[in-house]
Amino acid sequence: MKKSTRRRISILVIEDDPGDLGLIRSNVRLAGLKRIGEDDPVIWASTLADGIAAAAFNKPDVVLLDLSLPDSAGITTVERMRAAAPTVPIIVLTGQDDHQLAEAALQAGAQDYLPKAQLFQHDALGRAIRHALVRQKLESRLHLLDAALNAVASGIVITDLSAAIEWANPAFTQITGFATAEVVGHNPGEMLNSGKQDGHFYEGMWQTILAGRVWTGELVNRRKNGSLFDAALTISPVTGGDGSIRHFVAIMQDISERKATDERVQHLAHHDQLTDLPNRMLLSDRLFQALAQVRREHGTLAVMFLDLDDFKPVNDTLGHDVGDLLLKEVALRLRGCAPRSSDTVARVGGDEFVILLAQIDKAADAAVVARKVLAAVKRPFAIGPHRIDISTSIGIAVYPEHGEDVSRLLKNADTAMYHAKKAGRSCYRFFRELAETTRA
Repeated sequence: MKKSTRRRISILVIEDDPGDLGLIRSNVRLAGLKRIGEDDPVIWASTLADGIAAAAFNKPDVVLLDLSLPDSAGITTVERMRAAAPTVPIIVLTGQDDHQLAEAALQAGAQDYLPKAQLFQHDALGRAIRHALVRQKLESRLHLLDAALNAVASGIVITDLSAAIEWANPAFTQITGFATAEVVGHNPGEMLNSGKQDGHFYEGMWQTILAGRVWTGELVNRRKNGSLFDAALTISPVTGGDGSIRHFVAIMQDISERKATDERVQHLAHHDQLTDLPNRMLLSDRLFQALAQVRREHGTLAVMFLDLDDFKPVNDTLGHDVGDLLLKEVALRLRGCAPRSSDTVARVGGDEFVILLAQIDKAADAAVVARKVLAAVKRPFAIGPHRIDISTSIGIAVYPEHGEDVSRLLKNADTAMYHAKKAGRSCYRFFRELAETTRA
């Protein structure tokens, strides 16, 4: 026969009447709470002080507490016992069948109330003890769940079917800046709306959750102080026994820091660390996009390849620190020569730069920008105590005349730059054979 795995329970009886104690023991045995061969589960204490000491030593599963004891009486007895054993279920036993007293005992922390006259009723005590143990287990689970929900770093809210908040955990208030009292009864979507999502966004969200499906996504929310934050949000419908939706549970994470980190990583991957200009990778991507647009619109663009003249002597004589500072100043001046948002100024090598003019009407427009660049770079640079005079040579390739793809345009602009170098430097040249050199 399989051995029973039922755990033996321990019952602390705090009762000063030996006759009542004997009655309780009989009822415990009749209720099946003590099996043949088992030790007596009842621990007896005749005073509250002894009962408190017994509870601390024996760790009982349930306490049967008489309200009239030699050292304590009334509701105070419950309060003192609850303070001494806060997690142990208490069943109050009394000779008085008083509903007001019962209610007061329950409010003081008792789990149940049983007049002693009912001990003679079939299994009344057994039922009370079993129910108290079940309720205690459920309450323990609820306390554990509540502690877990309150401890997690994610913001959690529970709403009714109309999205009015019924409960919010501390993380939600910490993330949003709204106190719990401020959010209960309000719609979180309305309180946190940043205006960054349009009506179609929220319409799709509601269609999903009202259909009983989980919705996940990212959005921008607004805190109580008005600041914006990026949030990852999951909303799950909660259904009742009949399958109808009763509540929604929303779990929100503040991902602003993660998004900012991702953006920094992306920025570093696509920008030159010294000048913060786009690097060759980002330039190629923007040139590819610009080519796609001018093909659709039958337009024109230009690629300008720049190489600084006599930059190496600056590094050799003044040092690389001065050379780096000079490159940063050159980058600032080049930005000023191509102020349109569609233009791109990139650093593609040590002292090599590229300017993408994504929208021009004719090739002569590129020549205008080239002359501005030549003049800007020719102005003396003040780097610390040093006055530095340099210039630049520029090669220009125009779409579609000088190439129709990214690599061809960049290569031909580079070739044109070398022709400008050969022509005497500090000048620009278009990619075409026998082109005339224009000096600044």
